[in-house]
Formats: sequence, structure tokens, C-alpha cells
Amino acid sequence: MSLWEIFQQGDAVTRLVALTLLAMSVGSWVVILWKGWLLHQSRADVARSTAAFWQSVTVEDALKKLESFDRQQLVLPLILATRLQASGTLAGAGDRAQQLTRVLRDALHGVLRKLQFGQVLLATVGSTAPFVGLLGTVWGIYHALISISGAGQVTIDKIAGPVGEALIMTAAGLAVAIPAVLAYNVLGRAIGGIEADLEGFARDLRELASHPVGGLAPEVAAR
Repeated sequence: MSLWEIFQQGDAVTRLVALTLLAMSVGSWVVILWKGWLLHQSRADVARSTAAFWQSVTVEDALKKLESFDRQQLVLPLILATRLQASGTLAGAGDRAQQLTRVLRDALHGVLRKLQFGQVLLATVGSTAPFVGLLGTVWGIYHALISISGAGQVTIDKIAGPVGEALIMTAAGLAVAIPAVLAYNVLGRAIGGIEADLEGFARDLRELASHPVGGLAPEVAAR
């Protein structure tokens, strides 16, 4: 019996479980394919952008190059964050090193949120899909036993069919969860590598911005 036949013959709970698993599967695969492409492109962008930055004569020259290299906008926000502006608020309090640490940290967090988008969905699907499938199995076995008990004489062939059909829900839950868990681990490792590269660049950028050259981080006007 196919999943479609089980869906047609099932009650409201069985259909709800099946639709939930389908939505989880579609959502996780969309995230897997999209993030796989995004992270592949992001790793190349970060490598090209940081190399172009350090090979440039001035920061303005680097920014022009990064407009085409940094397609995912991962490196540019860090560079632009170092352009401190005069402010009479607490945001402008403290020395240059403290201000640079804060603005670079905020910019880095914004970039990392972009990279980590969708990871929560994969973790949720990977951890809950088996239990959703198990719910469908338990519900299906319950109804199978109810129907068997009203059939009079019970034989193994009458039990095996309905129970086997119910167990398909457990297999469906695992089929949804396993790709999500594997993708979460693989993509998380890729995100960690990009994050390490960006953190290293941010530290180097902070040191460079502490001694402005080529238009980087102009001096804050006297308050």
C-alpha cells in the first residue's frame, strides 16, 4: 500500500500527520538546497573579498572591488562599520578601540545571523519528525486493533496488514528527520569555517582601524 492510499483511507489525525511530515520534508529540503548554494558562494566571496582588501592600495579602492566580489554582503558590513561617526551619545563614549570593538561585534553578529538563517528549522525537523511519525503509527495501530477486534476471529494475516501500514508512518518520520539532521551538521560545519574567517578578518580590521590609513575609520570629531 502506498502513502497516498494510506492518506486517502486515514482519518483526520492520520491525514494531519501525513501533511505535517510532508511540510517538514519540503521545508527542510528547500533550506538544504538554498543554504548549500548560499554557503558555497559565501565561502568563495569571503576568500576573494579579504584577499582583494589586503591587496588594495587604499580602502576606497578595496570597497570598489568588493562591490563585485562580496555578493552576499559578508565582508563589506565589517569594513563600513569601522567608519565611526561623531556622536554625543553613549555610543560615542570611550576610546577608539572600545568603539571599534563594539561596532565590529555588532556587524559580525548581523552577518552571522544571515549565515545561520534556516538552521533552527533543520534542527526542529530533525528532532521532531520521528515523533510526529510515531504519533501517526500509534494512532494507526490503535484504529487497526479496534477494527480487528470487531472482525471476530483474529489471525496473523489480519493483524500484519493494518499494523504494517501504520508502521509506515514511523519510516516516513525517519525519512524526513535523517536528511535534516545530516544537513544541519554539514552546514553547521561550513558556517563555522566561514565564521572563523570573518572573526579573524574583524580582528585584523580592528588593529588596522586603530591607526587609520587610506580613508579607513576616519578620526572621530572632538566631542
